[in-house]
Amino acid sequence: MKLRTLLTTVAAGAALAVPTVAVVPPASGAPAGCTASDADIYAAPGAVTGAPGELLACRPTTLPGVPHNIRMKAWKVRYASTDVKGARIAVSGFVAVPEAPWTKGGPRPVVAFNPGTSGSGSQCALSKQMSGRYVDHYEGPNLAEFLKAGFAVAATDGVGYLDGQVHTYMVGANAGHALLDVARTSRRIPGGDLDPDGKVGIAGYSEGGAASLWGAQLAASYAPELDVAGAAAGGVPGDLRITAKALNGGLFAGFLADALVGLNAAYPEMPFDELMNDAGRKAIEDVKKNCLFGTLAAFLGARVENFSKDRLTLEQIYALRGPDGTTWGEIVDRQKLGVDIGTPSSSAKYKIGFPVFQYRGLLEEIIPHETEEATRAAYCAAGITTRWINTYPAEHLTTDWLAAGDVTRFLGDRFEGKPAQGNC
Repeated sequence: MKLRTLLTTVAAGAALAVPTVAVVPPASGAPAGCTASDADIYAAPGAVTGAPGELLACRPTTLPGVPHNIRMKAWKVRYASTDVKGARIAVSGFVAVPEAPWTKGGPRPVVAFNPGTSGSGSQCALSKQMSGRYVDHYEGPNLAEFLKAGFAVAATDGVGYLDGQVHTYMVGANAGHALLDVARTSRRIPGGDLDPDGKVGIAGYSEGGAASLWGAQLAASYAPELDVAGAAAGGVPGDLRITAKALNGGLFAGFLADALVGLNAAYPEMPFDELMNDAGRKAIEDVKKNCLFGTLAAFLGARVENFSKDRLTLEQIYALRGPDGTTWGEIVDRQKLGVDIGTPSSSAKYKIGFPVFQYRGLLEEIIPHETEEATRAAYCAAGITTRWINTYPAEHLTTDWLAAGDVTRFLGDRFEGKPAQGNC
């Protein structure tokens, strides 16, 4: 298969998870109007004091990256969230509300959306790509499905897309918090007209699928005021060790490069930069300067052993300790999706009180089937109503598009209060 063909049929992510943090209810303040400049939205973060979900800045925008000329109002947003270590941070994203009236009863629902892999540099942010600054993305058709159905969309770029930052790709708590907080933020936009009591759906594929499940797992403890009706997650890399082993040295090793740099961005105290040889230092810069397809091309067939002075394997990297004695392996292992989950009446750490839809393509070639199947099995074993489809006749990227109608219908049924049928 030619490289061009390969690169146009891939988009994947892997996600780690991290422990939840204390709940801080969103503040009621918001900018008097959406008059921020584009530079304001993406400015390098300073001190952030707003409560999670507080709107820090907004500006009207258009979304030419979303097809079908859907009439909508849209805004870029900068909002407060919480990072893996409990610190308040700023995150960017966008909110879109269809102009067509919502006619299905109750307030218009919101889909909190995390994209699949965009790339690690700040230039790769979904909100920049959908508004036309740079296009290396593929989520526009999926966003259009939600908007055509009448749902508002609150899309997070994810943590690490402000000026001078690197995306913390793979870090579950960052992803889950940012996803839940953008739903909170969507209700605070002046003139946005979204009811704070409206239902929320959570959705994402690949990297976004892992973020979706972390949003689902963290919702009860981090954002209990949100009325989450359901979560949809496809192509989920639920176990990073299994995923990393499959990516290393393969056609899609760029995702592993993104993961290593993203983990370092979230855990800078852990050994990393000092381990690199010249090739490793160049690889870090390649990750930062490229978006999705550029990263895949730069790391085609790359092996992690070639980037460190001591030719460290993945297992040797996992054994390395940080200043408090924590190993990289412990950081990775505690992030596994589906661990310590349960229903609201359980004693589980992560309580999920709504249905979940998980799916993958029959010809999935990036995320190992075993980890996708294991995540679904963990949800079923925990008693969470889970719908599972693994028969889409496609590889990784195309499955994202093929499943869009089913995802939209699944969330629409939840918004209308229809009973969910699992197939565990």
